[in-house]
Amino acid sequence: MEILKQLINSVDQNPDSILVMRQQTEQRLPSHQHNKAQLLLVFGGIAYLQTDEKDFYIPSNHYIWIPKNYPHNLMFNTQDLYIINIYFPGGSSGGFYNELGIYPVSKLLFEMLSFSEKWHGDYFKGSWEFEFLTTLRKVLPEENLRKFSIQLPTTDDQRLQAIVGELRSRLNENLTLESIAKQWGLSIRSLTRLFQTKLHITFIQYVKMLRIIRAMELIKDSNLNMTEIAYEIGYSNIAAFSNNFHQLTNMRPTEFKTVSRV
Repeated sequence: MEILKQLINSVDQNPDSILVMRQQTEQRLPSHQHNKAQLLLVFGGIAYLQTDEKDFYIPSNHYIWIPKNYPHNLMFNTQDLYIINIYFPGGSSGGFYNELGIYPVSKLLFEMLSFSEKWHGDYFKGSWEFEFLTTLRKVLPEENLRKFSIQLPTTDDQRLQAIVGELRSRLNENLTLESIAKQWGLSIRSLTRLFQTKLHITFIQYVKMLRIIRAMELIKDSNLNMTEIAYEIGYSNIAAFSNNFHQLTNMRPTEFKTVSRV
């Protein structure tokens, strides 16, 4: 694909530069990788980053750090999404820089991004922009922020893909391990083992993540109140919905509403 070749060439053609790109270049491209590490910042919506093992959900006012040579592709479906990509050459090492992770944009990082909001293109060592962006990169691990933890594992098992697809379409129902196993002609033990061996997650935890992901989308893109959203995704207890949302996102639904609509 020509556009993919152009993207990789633009990122890696100057191996020692820091590249800032503000257009949504990587949307719906096939899985690809760069020789540079990538800081991808999301504002105004939810982006979806796919890897070979998991789907990562990046809400508004969060960023994802992608280590160099890490295969991935980005997707999103909202028109008001604003993305900033900063590609860094090698030189940083350590746990943070070697691991893919999603974190909230802190006040400090937001101010640094605001200061550099008009920057675009390659910046080379010796320029003050390069030194500023290098400092920005060094700030990231020092903030010691908690990772955003919604990471849906993926599988190439066709039967499990079909089961998961049906779960997505029935989130407002009472989805139990017993009922789904019976519907698909499986024993409870077999369905349990299928989730654990193929997705390395329990059925209950997977459904919980699906529901919270759907809640994030409804909070961002609908006018439903929190009680209506809870009901729409299968919760009859608003407190249980709020607690599970907080457990997975480190935010209450009302907090998420505030940051997602900034």
